[in-house]
Amino acid sequence: MAVSTLGSGNLREALKLPPGEDKNEWLAVNIIDLVNQVRMVFGVLCDSECTDSKCPSMTAHGRQYTWTSDETVLNTSAPQYIDLSLTSCQLNIDDENVFPSEIGKQFPANFEERCQTIMRRLFRIYAHVYFAHVSHFKEIKALPHLNTSFKQFVLFANQFHLLNKDETEPLREIIENLVSFS
Repeated sequence: MAVSTLGSGNLREALKLPPGEDKNEWLAVNIIDLVNQVRMVFGVLCDSECTDSKCPSMTAHGRQYTWTSDETVLNTSAPQYIDLSLTSCQLNIDDENVFPSEIGKQFPANFEERCQTIMRRLFRIYAHVYFAHVSHFKEIKALPHLNTSFKQFVLFANQFHLLNKDETEPLREIIENLVSFS
């Protein structure tokens, strides 16, 4: 199955940690970019395609994702779950103790773990988009944009081991097709 993307550059090479760069700085810059990309992807859907009535639960390929708040499991609609996820990601990014903007300021000891949590939340949004809304992206001829964004996400996650295989299983086939020849 061929998967169309934009451009012909080498994303895998572009996402590698440049020599001499701080790994945490590189993670931070790229994760901020990935959060913004997911925000744009969801923006294509949020007004009319992914609504509480059309997507009453956050599902993707047989999995249902629930939100946990203060140890309480909440069954939310997909748009509510996505809003909670993106808000949580943004709160982390805006927290100077997690994503310091001052050069030379230390990242927290659990920074990679925080990055993994953000990436897991973003993955679930992509999974829902591919599961429930890929036809809309085809309709508006934006599937190559979605695929390119997701390819960058996957290559970055793989490069820095930010997602486990079990978590990515719902999109395994798409991932294999996107990254097999890059």
